[in-house]
Amino acid sequence: MTKRPEEIALLAESGRLLAQVFGHLDRLDLIGMSTMQVNDLVDSLIVDELSARPASKGQYGYAYALNASRNDVVCHGVPSHAEILQSGDIVNFDITLEKNGYIADSSKTYLIGDVAAPARRLVQVTYEAMWKGIKAVRPGATLGDIGHAIERHARRNGYSVVREYCGHGIGREMHEDPQVLHWGRPRTGLRLQEGMVFTIEPMLNQGRSAVWTEKDGWTVLTRDGQLSAQFEHTVAVTRNGVRVLTLRADETRVN
Repeated sequence: MTKRPEEIALLAESGRLLAQVFGHLDRLDLIGMSTMQVNDLVDSLIVDELSARPASKGQYGYAYALNASRNDVVCHGVPSHAEILQSGDIVNFDITLEKNGYIADSSKTYLIGDVAAPARRLVQVTYEAMWKGIKAVRPGATLGDIGHAIERHARRNGYSVVREYCGHGIGREMHEDPQVLHWGRPRTGLRLQEGMVFTIEPMLNQGRSAVWTEKDGWTVLTRDGQLSAQFEHTVAVTRNGVRVLTLRADETRVN
């Protein structure tokens, strides 16, 4: 379950490249683009410019380089030529990248054009909730500490946490042990050790936490039709705390 230093170095290189992908998306005017156009751009960037592999492509039979989850889509949204990003939308792009056999996983919810204040607030609080979870990571802490920190911040701000989907260990495989729940009780669950690598990726809903899955078997939506947002980073437990392996250029290191 724990990774050797040389493995974490390889994971960090994958994470560094993945952060560059998000940096490229940050510079785009996404209004009017289809989610399939974004997918194709990301696919080309990863393969042709970064000499890496979109790890989600072919995983579990999935055909694309990213998930595009717009507005009331909680996660696993499938890119489409027909889905056009419009001013006022929020959309989460969830991207995985494999380099030298090791996978990094990260996601970011984008504000498209002129987004209403309630949606902006949901996105901001979701981002904060992810960081609450990250800052709970240290040797000797527990998975319950992470989940509790996330859920407490969400509830204090009036949002619910999706319970059907969680973070996960990652390395040579996209999904490894342990499962990292985004809710829980302090001082419960698996105790963290130096060398563990996993994702923290909370999904917060404006309304109830209940979700449903479309007939395509992938797209997960809020049952009440209200908005959902998500952020994700891949992190490693260090001797003194946590290292964010997918940290983007616009973000500050935890320690």
